[in-house]
Amino acid sequence: MSQTVEKLKAARRQVRRRKPHADVTQKSQAGLSAQAIDTLAGFDTAMPPLGKSTQEPRDGQQKSVIAYQPAKGVDAYVRQVASATPIELVEIERAGVQGTLLKDLSRRMEIPSSRIFAMLGVPKATAEKKAAAGEMVAGCGGQAALGMVRLLGIADRIVANSTAKEAQTFDSAKWLGQWIERAQPALGGRKPADLLDTPTGIEVVARLLGSIESGAYQ
Repeated sequence: MSQTVEKLKAARRQVRRRKPHADVTQKSQAGLSAQAIDTLAGFDTAMPPLGKSTQEPRDGQQKSVIAYQPAKGVDAYVRQVASATPIELVEIERAGVQGTLLKDLSRRMEIPSSRIFAMLGVPKATAEKKAAAGEMVAGCGGQAALGMVRLLGIADRIVANSTAKEAQTFDSAKWLGQWIERAQPALGGRKPADLLDTPTGIEVVARLLGSIESGAYQ
């Protein structure tokens, strides 16, 4: 009888010893599951957005939109935009362009400011106010101004790829300012300047301008 009791007590002690171990195992399994879930949940947030680099500036700040800097001038901005990625161009379109860019484009291309405001579909009073206050021109006007900058980039590329001796001193910005005011047979006799206030019009003019380099211009 006493032996039976001792066996029962021994069995209980074994159960008590195993129970904490089982609890630890369960907690460990629960911890692993939670860790796995956290890992999977963080997987999407860890993936970089399309077209964005996972690298951040050393100061930890988010990379800013490519912005026009008046001190560097129109030509520098044209080069920046020409080398921008499609995603960066989208960000510029969303943010808009500085009002001072419109007036600087006018001077650089030797087009009266009132005329370039009309080309881009920006009321003169609005353009003047934005330029004076250093504010952004967004929406259709900002996109049209960006389109003009992209056209300048195409003109620069045409000149840069030219083997003509005159290309070394050729002012592509001044030439473009004159070209967009000429009626073009490929546009049904319209001036390129009359199409620059819409995204589709800008693309049409960009293709026409690019065809000059390819030799397909008519």
